[in-house]
Amino acid sequence: MGRFSAGFQGNETADMPSIFRNLCRSSPWKWTSLRFEYLDRPGNESEIVRAWLRRPGALRLETQDGKLLHSTTGINDSRDGLYLGSKRKSWLLPAHLVTPVYDSHGLVRRRPEAAYGEPSFGNGRLAAALDPVELAGNAPVPIEFPESNRLELGPIREVDHEGRPALETIATPGRTYAPSDAARPLCFPGRTLLRVDSGTGVCVASQSLDGDTSGQGHWMRILGVDEYMLDDLFLAQSMNLTDVRKHISWDIGPHA
Repeated sequence: MGRFSAGFQGNETADMPSIFRNLCRSSPWKWTSLRFEYLDRPGNESEIVRAWLRRPGALRLETQDGKLLHSTTGINDSRDGLYLGSKRKSWLLPAHLVTPVYDSHGLVRRRPEAAYGEPSFGNGRLAAALDPVELAGNAPVPIEFPESNRLELGPIREVDHEGRPALETIATPGRTYAPSDAARPLCFPGRTLLRVDSGTGVCVASQSLDGDTSGQGHWMRILGVDEYMLDDLFLAQSMNLTDVRKHISWDIGPHA
C-alpha cells in the first residue's frame, strides 16, 4: 500500500480521528530501518542519543560525540531454544510478513496477530514510540461504544516536525488506555501533546501538559528511513571480515 500523504479536504477532515488512530497502528508496515535522534524529556541537547534501528531486533545507540551506549549483540544467534519451547507465540510471523486490513488512505485499520515488539534501551518509551499502537489499539472500537477508545483526541492538525509532516493532537487517556510501560507512557494523566510522523507512523514527540508530570515525554528527529544497514553496525566489535573482492598481498619473505 502507498504511504500516507498529508493534505485533507472536505469530508476527510471529519475523519481525522480515525486517520490518526490508523496511523498509530501502521508503523510495522511502513519501514524496516530507521536512523534517528532521541531525547527523553525533560532533557537538554547533551543528552540526545543517535540511533540506528533495523527490524526486527537490531539497535545501536551512541552519544552525540560517537561514544557507544548500546548495540545488539545477538542478531545472528540460533533461535533453537525459542522454538523448542513449543509456545504458540514463538511461531508467529514478523508483522511485515502478514497482511493487515488497510483503510482508503493506505493506513492500517486492523492489525493481524503477529510477532510485534521493538528493541529498546533504558525504558519502554522508546519501543512504544517506534510502534505507538498503545495510543489506538489493534482495531477500531465498536461504533456503539466510542468511550472505549484508548484516548480522547482533541483537534488534529498537520504540522512540520523537524522537516517531516506529522499529525499533532492534544489527547487525554481513556479508561482502556494501557501503556506498554506503565512507568513511561506515551500519554500521561491529564492532557498530553502528541505528534505522529505521517510517513513512518512513529510517535516523534510527546509532552505532558498537566500535573506533576508536566514537561515529561520524549522528542525524536528522523534522519533516514529504509537505509541499508550491515550486521557489523549492530555488533559490539566489528567482525573485520576480509573483503575478498580486494587484492590480498602475501609477504613470503626474502628470496633465497
